Amino acid sequence: MEYLDLQPILRVSGTVKMPGSKSISNRVLLLSAMASGKTVIHDVLEADDTSVMLKALGALGIHAERGSSREVEVAGCAGRIPVRSADLLLGNAGTAFRPLTAVLALIGGEYKLSGVARMHERPIADLVSALRGIGARIDYLGTEGYPPLFLHKSEINAENPVRVRGDVSSQFLTALLMALPLAAEDSTIIVEGDLISKPYVEITLNLMRRFGIEVTRDGWETFRVPGGIGYSSPREIHVEGDASSASYFLAAGAISGGPVKVEGIGSESIQGDVRFIEVIERMGATIATGANWVEVRGAGRLKAIDGDFNHIPDAAMTAAIMALFADGPSTLRNIASWRVKETDRLAAMAIELRKVGAQVEEGPDFLRIKPPERFLAATIDTYDDHRMAMCFSLAALGGVPIRIVDPNCVAKTFPDYFKVLAGLTSRK
Repeated sequence: MEYLDLQPILRVSGTVKMPGSKSISNRVLLLSAMASGKTVIHDVLEADDTSVMLKALGALGIHAERGSSREVEVAGCAGRIPVRSADLLLGNAGTAFRPLTAVLALIGGEYKLSGVARMHERPIADLVSALRGIGARIDYLGTEGYPPLFLHKSEINAENPVRVRGDVSSQFLTALLMALPLAAEDSTIIVEGDLISKPYVEITLNLMRRFGIEVTRDGWETFRVPGGIGYSSPREIHVEGDASSASYFLAAGAISGGPVKVEGIGSESIQGDVRFIEVIERMGATIATGANWVEVRGAGRLKAIDGDFNHIPDAAMTAAIMALFADGPSTLRNIASWRVKETDRLAAMAIELRKVGAQVEEGPDFLRIKPPERFLAATIDTYDDHRMAMCFSLAALGGVPIRIVDPNCVAKTFPDYFKVLAGLTSRK
């Protein structure tokens, strides 16, 4: 297994331009593919998850061509996918697997969808049940409730309400929202239970609006989706920088003093994880923002935090690392969704935080972290999870060497992460 040794870091400072958002990139790629007309997408993320989506669209007969400067041109199929039988390999990309499942179920055809071993451990029963409720014929090819799946040509009737649980993954609701405009009639989605990760659903609704579909909702329980219209291309669309990935650099600035300026997200961002700056402020750092940038300066030892992180589950992992540098114990609450991500992040974070000297209590949906009395040099296992690798690179700010096992797992969303971090780093 490959590894990367990080020497102790004294300070992180400078300016970094963020790669495109994974969440926005994959949504826009699929919406562009389903729309009528051609769409030029600027600043699309170049990483494993977007590569998976592009390959899937190609296998479905949709022309999506990468140009220069992270630009992709997509010729939309107006909801009529050319290839009606395909075997799609979707890696561990939830932002590809879940929406494609819903879209292909509504369009009709014979499709096998599979991924890597971890994807086959990530639940999808709630989405499949919702689709079966409107007539979709979907078989499990392995364990009941989990991928891989086989989708059969079906007769879809979306006149009756579509019901889906909201307390496991917001991607199930996002998948239904993106697919249902392809139905012949208007439809209603009823969310059962508390909807988690609402900001990710807001991204979906915002982007659907850009493609001509206006969804109305009553709170977060009922969504009304127009059918029979179809998506229309906005011709051009820009992908903003990835706010989740920005959290590592902002946290590094807060811990070490900075200043660190991140370009590509800011006050006009549509991503929920931009609210990570509120966490940084609560922990004592100073923030300045513009429409498309954020700058952070640290102000000594960070303050401990106790908060609900349901709205920013990815950036919450970075907050767990910041807790190592706080003036007392911190508690991150309402993060049960971590358990169904690229790995069981609740368990993984608890194990690895202890390695660097923290005392950690792991609950069903929370972590309580007491900072180390002194940091310990550690070898960090990353569980084939890009965010584990990027988060724990910041532990080197504790003045100890950190070994990151399988550093190339960051290729899922940020292939150049360690190179970019090194360019901003002053060593002890």
